[in-house]
Amino acid sequence: MTINEIAEMAGVSRATVSRYLNHGYVSQEKRERIKEAIEKTGYQPSTQAQTLRTKKTKLVGVILPKISSDTVSRMVAGISDVLSKRGYQLLLANTNNDIEEELKYLNLFKDNQVDGILFIATIFSARHKKILKECRVPVVILGQRLDGFSCVYQDDFHAALQITERMLRHGRIPAYIGVTDRDEAAGLSRRKGFEAALAAAGIPMRPELMVEGDFSIESGSKNMQSLLEKEPKLDCVFCATDNIAVGAAACLKSAGKQIPRDVQVAGTGDTPIGRYVTPGLTTVHFYYKTSGKEAATMLVEQMEDGRSVNKELKMGFEIIENGSTIS
Repeated sequence: MTINEIAEMAGVSRATVSRYLNHGYVSQEKRERIKEAIEKTGYQPSTQAQTLRTKKTKLVGVILPKISSDTVSRMVAGISDVLSKRGYQLLLANTNNDIEEELKYLNLFKDNQVDGILFIATIFSARHKKILKECRVPVVILGQRLDGFSCVYQDDFHAALQITERMLRHGRIPAYIGVTDRDEAAGLSRRKGFEAALAAAGIPMRPELMVEGDFSIESGSKNMQSLLEKEPKLDCVFCATDNIAVGAAACLKSAGKQIPRDVQVAGTGDTPIGRYVTPGLTTVHFYYKTSGKEAATMLVEQMEDGRSVNKELKMGFEIIENGSTIS
C-alpha cells in the first residue's frame, strides 16, 4: 500500500495525504476520508522516507534526573500528552542524578539526533552551559531557570516563604532541612524563601539550625536527629522535599515529639508519600504535569514554527494544609 493508493481511495491528491501525515492543514471533510482509508488498509507511512524528505526525526530527547521520582513522572506525563498528539515520540534519558550522564546525553542529542530537547535539570555546571549553547536543535529547560533559554520552572522562593510563614504563626524556633545550593530551585531558592520568612517575622536566623542533605527519607531522619541535638526546643521545621519531611517526622516521633503540637513539619512537592503518613503532611503543590505540558508546547512551537524567541514561564503553586502543622 502506497501513499498514491491512499490518495486514490480517499479521492484526494497525493499532496493532501502528505499534508495530513505531516500534521499540516487539511479540511475536515478530506481529513475524515483519508483517516477512513488509512484505517481500512492499515497503512503505515515510512518513517525513514519521512526523515529523508523533511530532515525531521519526529523524536524528542527528554533528559531527566530520576525516572522513579513522582515529580519527574508527573512532568513526563504532561510532556507525553502534548508530544504524542503532535506525532512525536519520546526518547527518555534517565541519568540517575549523574552529571556525566547528563552531559553524555546532551552531547548525543545536540547535533540533530532528535528534533528537540527537553532538559529536566537540577544543576548547571559550566560544561552544561557550553554544550547547551552548542545545540543545533531547540532546547527547553524544565524545572530550572537559565538565561538565554526557554524555561518552565516553579516559584520555589515564594512557596517556601509562604509555607514557612504559616508555621511561624505558632512557632518561634524554626529549623530547615534542605539540599545543596547548587540546585538553584529545590536548594537555593527554597532556602532563601525560608530565610525571608524568618526575616519578615523578626526571628534571628540560626545557621546551626539550617542543614543540607540529599533527597531521601533517610537524609531527613538523620538531619532531624542532628537538629534535635543542637536545639531540643525547636518547634517547626521546613523541609525542601516531602521525602525529607517524612524522614524528619519519623525521627521526631521516635524522639517522643508529637506532631504538630510539639513540632510542626512541612514539606514540598505534594507527593503521595505525604498523604499516607500520620498526620498527613502539610506541603506545597506544584503543577508539575501542567508544567510538562507547557514546556512541550514551547518546544513544539520552536521545532515547527522556527521561533527563536526565548520564553520563560514561572508556574503557580498551592499550599496544602494537613495535620502536620497548626492551622
